[in-house]
Amino acid sequence: MKQTKRQFSATKLQKVAKILNTIAHPVKLEILEILEAKESLNVSTICESIEASCEISMMSHHLAKMKDNGILVSEKKGKQVFYSIKDRHILNIFDCMEKCDLG
Repeated sequence: MKQTKRQFSATKLQKVAKILNTIAHPVKLEILEILEAKESLNVSTICESIEASCEISMMSHHLAKMKDNGILVSEKKGKQVFYSIKDRHILNIFDCMEKCDLG
């Protein structure tokens, strides 16, 4: 199978690297998986859904970093903040990972 050579501009490569760097953590990838199935969730619900032990403060840190880097968006409803995926195309990373031989 012949691969098409992609040529990204330096700016595009920097943006891709920033996105990959932002999500390059097992908890952040799990957050994306959790939000894939739901429109939006608050911090507590996301924390309850994480398989590993979860502290609200650490979860808030992960969510804030993902929001600051354009992966997530948030909406405040009363005292709670609800997070959702800004562009669902980011979820294609999971399809890519399934196709790769990760051993």
